[in-house]
Amino acid sequence: MNLTYTHLLPADFSDESRVWIYQSNRLFSIGEAMEIEKILEKFAGEWTSHGTPVKGFGTLFFGQFIILMADEKQTGVSGCSTDSSVRMIKMIESSMQVSLFERTNLAFVVKNKIELLPLQQVQYALEKQFIDEETLFFDNTVSTKAFLQNNWIIPLGKSWLAKRYLPQN
Repeated sequence: MNLTYTHLLPADFSDESRVWIYQSNRLFSIGEAMEIEKILEKFAGEWTSHGTPVKGFGTLFFGQFIILMADEKQTGVSGCSTDSSVRMIKMIESSMQVSLFERTNLAFVVKNKIELLPLQQVQYALEKQFIDEETLFFDNTVSTKAFLQNNWIIPLGKSWLAKRYLPQN
């Protein structure tokens, strides 16, 4: 599975740009993905904060992760502009009949595929060796472009899960 994505991020956005990641509970079909890309492109082009355009970016990665980014060097993102992005994501969620706000399903790369695992099953999966500290994990808690570039897809052993589930030396 090709996990390269950083070359697809906008180079002209600051490293401090805010990022929101919405993970789908399933892979989107090609038709759905194309429709989502159009919705995200339109939203990013029209995104405003108190009437001022937001330098925004939206895309779908790996057919399952919606990434929104706002470069706040030009225009800060306020509560109203964040609310408009959430409304757009909820519209996608409703029209595609998926869950995009379920934060307890974690994504891992297992046998060259993205697999979702409920948080409460991580310990069991580790014990049964379905995953280990080298298993790649999508840390959807990243909140800036810099963290998205460097810390989104990382080994479980280097993530926040390590402190919770792996023996500490």
